[in-house]
Amino acid sequence: MALDGVEMRRFSRQVMRAELLDAETERTLAYAWRDHRDEAALHRLINAYMRLAISMASKFRHYGAPMNDLIQEAGLGLMKAADKFDPDRGVRFSTYAVWWIKASIQDYVMRNWSMVRTGSTSSQKALFFNMRRVQAQLQREAREMGEDLDPHQLRQRIAQTIGVPLADVEMMEGRLSGPDLSLNAQQSGDEDRREWIETIEDDGAQAADAVEERHDRQALRSWLAHAMEVLSERERYVVAERKLREAPRTLESLGEELGLSKERIRQIEAAAFAKMRRALETESQEVYQLLA
Repeated sequence: MALDGVEMRRFSRQVMRAELLDAETERTLAYAWRDHRDEAALHRLINAYMRLAISMASKFRHYGAPMNDLIQEAGLGLMKAADKFDPDRGVRFSTYAVWWIKASIQDYVMRNWSMVRTGSTSSQKALFFNMRRVQAQLQREAREMGEDLDPHQLRQRIAQTIGVPLADVEMMEGRLSGPDLSLNAQQSGDEDRREWIETIEDDGAQAADAVEERHDRQALRSWLAHAMEVLSERERYVVAERKLREAPRTLESLGEELGLSKERIRQIEAAAFAKMRRALETESQEVYQLLA
């Protein structure tokens, strides 16, 4: 549940009054939670380092996310760290927790930056959170050396500095260029007050095209039915099984069913197609292509 301003200030004051743990107490609490699932020990450990979570959350305020949400995500990261922490490794919990808190906040920021998925790989995260800083640094260094970098050269240097593909830099540049815009927003300067969604081309079938396609299909069926009438029963069966099924039968399977060789089935098929072509000589090139 999101905290309002008064609750957030009260919560922050409580966090700042929380105890500071020495290494031995911290280790004892971590053992109690890991080995005995002692919730009181977990609660004490989380409270002691919640100030660390809040401090890290504050560093991400400029990404536009509400501070309340950032703190909640930082708290989730802190709890994940407590659940996975191994005191036998001899590392302070605060050192271990930093990674989990940061990862949780970064995932939240990236999920909420845009309706279009911004990215989830390590290289994409590195770009999202470092590209503007690296870009400014590279531009400053270029100016100091008297260089004039065009946009493509700048993107190339960003990719080299961060160690990611150029395509990822180009993609992320578009993601970071601005917030999402509603398709229902009205076009600026448009006298008719049209919305942007009205400018998107409808790639669905138009009514006239649908009617024409339906007419062509009906004609095709009629021509096929007429051509099939000139065939014997066995020829019709072979043609239907070889050409009119979603999964056409093989010559071998038809031969086994009818007690004939593959070569004989091929001859029946060829003869049937020849009859059909003669019957349709003046009707449709489309059917010719089907029977080719």
